[in-house]
Amino acid sequence: MCIIFFKFDPRPVSKNAYRLILAANRDEFYSRPSKLADFWGNNNEILSGLDMEEGKEGGTWLGISTRGKLAALTNYLQPQLDWQARGRGTYGLSNALLETPWRKLCFGKQLFLEAVERSQALPKDVLIANLLDVLNNEEAQLPDPAIEDQGGEYVQPVLSKYAAVCVRCPGYGTRYCSPVGAPPPIPCPTFHTRGPAKKPSAPMFHSEGQAPSSPEWIPELLPCPDAATGTNTIILVDADGHVTFTERSMMDKDLSRWETRTYEFTLQN
Repeated sequence: MCIIFFKFDPRPVSKNAYRLILAANRDEFYSRPSKLADFWGNNNEILSGLDMEEGKEGGTWLGISTRGKLAALTNYLQPQLDWQARGRGTYGLSNALLETPWRKLCFGKQLFLEAVERSQALPKDVLIANLLDVLNNEEAQLPDPAIEDQGGEYVQPVLSKYAAVCVRCPGYGTRYCSPVGAPPPIPCPTFHTRGPAKKPSAPMFHSEGQAPSSPEWIPELLPCPDAATGTNTIILVDADGHVTFTERSMMDKDLSRWETRTYEFTLQN
């Protein structure tokens, strides 16, 4: 599961205010390869990290173009789509669209709002540091009936870690298995991520992708080894259209080693 907090104000009144303040965590399996953020695409117009999973190379979870288009992706379970447009405001996004009852999101959103309220008075580097602190908060927000109801028995072994803004726990994914009457799942799942999925012949984990369409298969959340928050991203767009993109990424699956990259550019008209 990933998490995103953002405040959007396309016409800020103050020159010291920001059009956009975004803070996001990417939670993913350690074994899933990716490239650090850089410019790519036609004329190097898109800034993002890149998914390098074999057979699915080239996708991303969060990116912004030099013309101001931004796209972001989170994992989700049992989504309920709401096509009503959202305008100016402050939002949190995690396992559902824009708002969810999970306590970790509500807690993280409050921390994010506190940082945003101080944003005009802070130097940019201090604001970025404060937002990174929000993204790396490991305080479990329990009890949380919403997570327990959604994850069932499968989330229980990792609940205390999973219920924090920053996830530091064994991995997780969505297992697809047959309903009542099916044989018990085999213990060694295969992994499927991002992109259309075929009906599995054995339990399958799914993350950042599309569920099997066959009605006889149902999703269940199940822990599995080695996943956590591996990337923090901060995007600031000021009143003049100047973009600061900061990415902090875990290196070589080692929680003690992180690399931070910052890119700056001005939006094109």
